[in-house]
Parts: sequence; C-alpha cells; structure tokens
Amino acid sequence: MRINELQKMMSKRRLDAVALCDKFNIKALTGVEFDAAVLIVERAPKKPVLYTDFRYIPAARRLCPFLDVKEMSDFTAHKAGKVAYESKVSHRKYLDFKLRFYQAKFCEADEILNSLRAKKTDVEIEGVANAAKINDKVWAYSFPRFKPGMTERDMARVIKSAMIKYGDGEAFETIVCVGANAAECHHMPDDTLWNGREALLVDMGVKVNGFCSDMTRTIPPKRTSALYRRVYELVKRAQQAAVDALKPGMTGVELDAVARNIITQGGFGDAFGHALGHGVGYEVHEAPIASKKSKCVFEPGMIVTIEPGIYLEGNLGVRIEDLVLVTEDGNKVLSKSPKM
Repeated sequence: MRINELQKMMSKRRLDAVALCDKFNIKALTGVEFDAAVLIVERAPKKPVLYTDFRYIPAARRLCPFLDVKEMSDFTAHKAGKVAYESKVSHRKYLDFKLRFYQAKFCEADEILNSLRAKKTDVEIEGVANAAKINDKVWAYSFPRFKPGMTERDMARVIKSAMIKYGDGEAFETIVCVGANAAECHHMPDDTLWNGREALLVDMGVKVNGFCSDMTRTIPPKRTSALYRRVYELVKRAQQAAVDALKPGMTGVELDAVARNIITQGGFGDAFGHALGHGVGYEVHEAPIASKKSKCVFEPGMIVTIEPGIYLEGNLGVRIEDLVLVTEDGNKVLSKSPKM
C-alpha cells in the first residue's frame, strides 16, 4: 500500500508525521474519498489516524480497517518533531495544524506525495484507461452532432450531455473554440457561431468512477491557408514524435524538448508557451509533468498527456493531445480518437 511506502519515505527524511486534508491525496493513500477528513500518518509501526465527521465513521471503519478512525472533535494535540503538510492547504488549516502539533517544525509534503501518486496502481491504470475509452466514445457521439449555426456553448452542451450519458460528467470545464478563439489556450466557450467551415479546437475530459481523462482534437477549416496547414502539420509531427519517444528512464525535460525542438525549428517556438504535458488520475492535473524544468523521470505505470500547441493571437490555434501510459518497453496511447 502507498501508506507503507509513505512511512518508509518518512523514516528516510526523518519526518515524524504527515498531515493531509486534500481528499485526492487521502484517496491515493487509502483508496477511499472523504470530503471532510484529516489523515495523520506517523512512522511505522504506528497506525495512521483518520479524523472525520461522525456521519462517515461507520463507512470509514468498514472500508479502511487499516486506519484508526476517530471523530474530528478528537483531533487535538499531537506531539511530533517534524511534520509535513500539503502546500495547497488554506492558511486557516495551516494555523490549525500548528496549534495541534504545537512543538513541531513544518515542511511541505508535496514532493513526497507527487512521487507516490505519479506511478499509478493497477486499479488506477485501469480506471484512467476506461475513462479515456469513454472520452473517445463521447467524442464519437458528439462531433457528428455539431451543426452550422451552433455556438461554442451549444457544442459544449452536446459534449457535456454525452459525458453524463456515458460517464459521470466533466473532469474539467469543456473547451470549445471556433476559429481564432483557439489562439486562447483555455478559452471559455461563448456565443461565437460556427459556420461549419471554420476550424474547431475541442479540449475535453470525462470523469468515470472517480478517474479523469483528457484529450484535445483540432478540426482544420474546410479551406486551409498555407499558414494553417504549416502550423497544423508541425504540431501533429511534434506530438507524434513525443509519443514515439516516451519510454521509461526519459526525463520530463527530455520529452518536452522532443516536441519543443520541432516546433522551434519550424519557426514557432515563441507560440508554444505551455508545458508539453501533465499527469492525469484522480485529478486532471497531477504528477508527472513534462516541461522545460521538470525533474521527473518516467517509470512504467505513469500516465501523462502529450499536448504540444501553437497559438497565434487573433489568427489561429492548434493543439493535439493524447493520454499516454508509460509501459515497461515504451508506452501505450490511451486516446484512440482519430486526428484530422
């Protein structure tokens, strides 16, 4: 279990306790999602303690017999020398931890948690792969239902409806861009009309059984300019090159460079301003990261998006994204939807 791995890492780092309240971190360690809980993990052989609302205690004890489950009101003073916590906790929660671990020195737990969560369990791999499969199904259902005269919001609603039909809704807010709006990386769908001939960029991910997916497809315009063709083919080539290159032992910097060098050599390096990819699991953005500064080393079991893009403000935007699993001998692309 990840809790055992965490306790081993704590001993090496001389941490006395790790205090967690993020529901996804708790789920990654326990396999169960709790909306209102604090998980305190101390060094082995001490049993981790889950503090939660009394309404959830019976279920927590049934589902997590390896935890000591207590009411939140019992979360009082803990004696510990060095405590790690999540950097994204609220200031109020941080002060709460300082009050309860009154003699402790605090440090961030993010690096440890990210390294534990980056490599997926078999259950998590199956869950993300299934979500990616359903995402393909949602796209296959939705795209033929896009009609001239629809707005970006209309098309986003078609996708959202299909996500509820086939899955559990959106993993993140669906992005639909018509024409030049695609130059905005995370454009929010608005009332821009699609005439059936302009380019489309759709970034979408369905959530299924608690697992996220993520994929982007760009649909070129009916009549492509020389510039658009050049940009689209460059992004497509960069994306495929990165997919072909991904394997165990490769670093996030090296993977990012594969795609970025192709785009830069093509004359559009300044128009590719974001990282190449990110992990997907219980959350749509998590470790590992593929970027110019990433320190991660890819291992079998990691899942990462590969999504290079070129954005020319006021003119066009192209991004192509697949979800990819790192395997023992290379990788497996989980996103199967065709590219134009």
